[in-house]
Amino acid sequence: MKTFFKKLLLVVAVFYLPLQSMAWGTQGHRICGQIANNYLTPQARKAIEAILGNESIAMASNWADFIKSDPTYNYLSVWHYIDFDKAYSYPEMVEYLNRDVNVDAYTKLNFLIAELKKKDLSKENKLLYLRMLIHIIEDVHQPMHTAHADDKGGNDFKVNWFSTSTNLHSVWDSQLIDFQQLSYTEYATWINHSTLTQRTAWQKEPISQWLFESNQIAEKLYTEIKPGDTLNYKYNFTHIEIVNQQLLKAGVRLAGILNTIFG
Repeated sequence: MKTFFKKLLLVVAVFYLPLQSMAWGTQGHRICGQIANNYLTPQARKAIEAILGNESIAMASNWADFIKSDPTYNYLSVWHYIDFDKAYSYPEMVEYLNRDVNVDAYTKLNFLIAELKKKDLSKENKLLYLRMLIHIIEDVHQPMHTAHADDKGGNDFKVNWFSTSTNLHSVWDSQLIDFQQLSYTEYATWINHSTLTQRTAWQKEPISQWLFESNQIAEKLYTEIKPGDTLNYKYNFTHIEIVNQQLLKAGVRLAGILNTIFG
């Protein structure tokens, strides 16, 4: 009996822990990937298809979360986010990032971009690094992945979504997106409206700007509610445009980076 419960706890741990740090959830990541697919150059599309095969960018977007169930890949967990201990001005954040030697989303994005530009990269590493690059670019546009370390990016900030107990991180991962009751392709079509001028501007902005924008949103989110609050229709009404803007920017910027590497 004791052995049975140990095995049960192990199974629960394997399936529970990955969900605690997922960003955008399954739907959100696929939405970003679907949007990115619209803005690839022909050359980049061909190169990406050679690496991913029949796996679309939308489907590849979730690999980095799914693989958390395999302990072999535990080292990748800290690649998904970057914590900040206060609200930084943009110059302060740039200074911080210039000194950043931690294993986090910022340092690993720079690493992945540099590696994928190498002509002699192995086929195995091309696949791993491309999947991780896609995912992390999307991750850092979810505000709670650039939030506070002391509450694990909002995972320990407990709230209620309608009548369900959850946390602030999860609300921004999944609840707000799932509440729209759209497939990821329908959702991408709904929000994928930007001008060439907007897309060009977003794609020119450095990663530090992406992180600054996300962190500014996260800092504001912390001030709006307190632990234990119930979030419902009003929260959706006042925040869904921010969610949609971040999903759209993530998709457009992802395409920009992919075009730079492979285009």
